[in-house]
Amino acid sequence: MTFSFLNPLYTAVSWIIVQFHSLYSNIFDPDGGWAWGLAIASMVVVIRICLIPLFVKQIKATRAMQAIQPKMKAIQERYKNDKQRQSEEMMKLYKEAGTNPFSSCLPIIVQAPFFTALYGVLAKVAKSQEIGVIHGDLLVSAGKAHIFGAPLSATFVSSPETSVKIVTAVMIIMMSLSQFITQRQLMTKNVDLTVKTPFMQQQKMLMYVFPVMFAVMGINFPVGVLVYWLTTNVWSMGQQLIVIRNNPTPGSKAFADRQVRLKKAGRLNPDGSEIKGALWGMLPPSKAAISAASSAAAVVEESAQARRQQPRKQSKAQRQQSGTGQQTADLTKDAPSSTEEPAEEAVQADSGANPAATQQGATKPGAAKPGTTRQQGARQQPKRGGGQRPKKKS
Repeated sequence: MTFSFLNPLYTAVSWIIVQFHSLYSNIFDPDGGWAWGLAIASMVVVIRICLIPLFVKQIKATRAMQAIQPKMKAIQERYKNDKQRQSEEMMKLYKEAGTNPFSSCLPIIVQAPFFTALYGVLAKVAKSQEIGVIHGDLLVSAGKAHIFGAPLSATFVSSPETSVKIVTAVMIIMMSLSQFITQRQLMTKNVDLTVKTPFMQQQKMLMYVFPVMFAVMGINFPVGVLVYWLTTNVWSMGQQLIVIRNNPTPGSKAFADRQVRLKKAGRLNPDGSEIKGALWGMLPPSKAAISAASSAAAVVEESAQARRQQPRKQSKAQRQQSGTGQQTADLTKDAPSSTEEPAEEAVQADSGANPAATQQGATKPGAAKPGTTRQQGARQQPKRGGGQRPKKKS
């Protein structure tokens, strides 16, 4: 089945296949399945390389959709009775975030015309009809090509041979399994587990829906188309594995594993960011950059340790209680001990025997009366002598 408006794509797809077939014909049999099968796989690689910018945009759009899921849920709860206002707020949120639900499907949408063109080319080859640049001897050669005993144009439904059905069934299973592993790899390693949103439930549902859908449709795909889809799924799996390892979603399991790897390699800044190397981070950083980051991390750790060692602040009641305890300790320290009492009694006895000495001792500055104590820090004023002033002569 072909469409006239896709004629330029038929020509482009058939031309790419023919060029790679000419290249592989120098190694394999021109009429064999390896030459034609590798030509189809190489065409897939060329298409996927051209779609790398769209793939990067898809990753960014998927992350942005995950980030705004809590806001989307809040809008749905707030305007659940006003669908028009809900749609307006959703569109406003998409505009602010710079994304939309269809951005993650962009690579599949762009790839669809090439898939349709390849399907049309192989369908024409199966009917021995010319299409694009495949005609004459190339058309005869493509009709003879077999992959593991199955013609490129054979399908699971149309072929009566058991061997062809086995080959197509195995390829359909591998195609669906690779699709499932790719989606599961994304859900288990590169999703922020701290955010539970309906978006995650939708992704889990698609993880099972897409493989089943491709398995059902695959029974009508020619072997050449199965080679195309198996190759593109394997490419997606490897490409996604590289992205998850080197640029994971913050908060995901892959992000935590990457932080551990960077810390062991000394490529982690104190703020948790990566030390980028030359050529947009593709080359490893220099030793000077790693050493500077390590020194900065050591300074941050020392300051954090110093902050932890500082005494805690006390409340007003605690400060008053500690002050009262200190005063009590000072008074206890300055109180006369029992060993000083005989000395005081001896002084009193001496004062009875020699009143003049007692009076002279009382006139000394700083002398304390018996039986009294002085508080620490209290300066004693000198007392005047016991004698009276002489009266003025009249």
